[in-house]
Amino acid sequence: MRIETYGQQLDVTPALREYVESKLQRLDRHFDQPIEVRVQLGLRKPAHHAEATITVPGRTLHADADGENMYAAIDLLADKLDRLVLKHKEKQHDHHAPRVASGTA
Repeated sequence: MRIETYGQQLDVTPALREYVESKLQRLDRHFDQPIEVRVQLGLRKPAHHAEATITVPGRTLHADADGENMYAAIDLLADKLDRLVLKHKEKQHDHHAPRVASGTA
């Protein structure tokens, strides 16, 4: 997984960059193919703001979150992205596939 982290009117410290990468590593378990994540961190007075765009095969997913500090915003963002990815994967599953009967009639 490739994670690109940048700040909008904010310097992204190595500690923030590592925190983003550690929180978003859990998204990698949902995909076999490599995915690309762009994370933007910034300030929206009085809250801290984090948003991300994930490019997965066949779709682009976007989420954003605000928190009282940057770490809280990143935590909320990671949770939202995890839910989005699970929802996306569920939609990819073919719900109209023929079912195989498991019991005898």
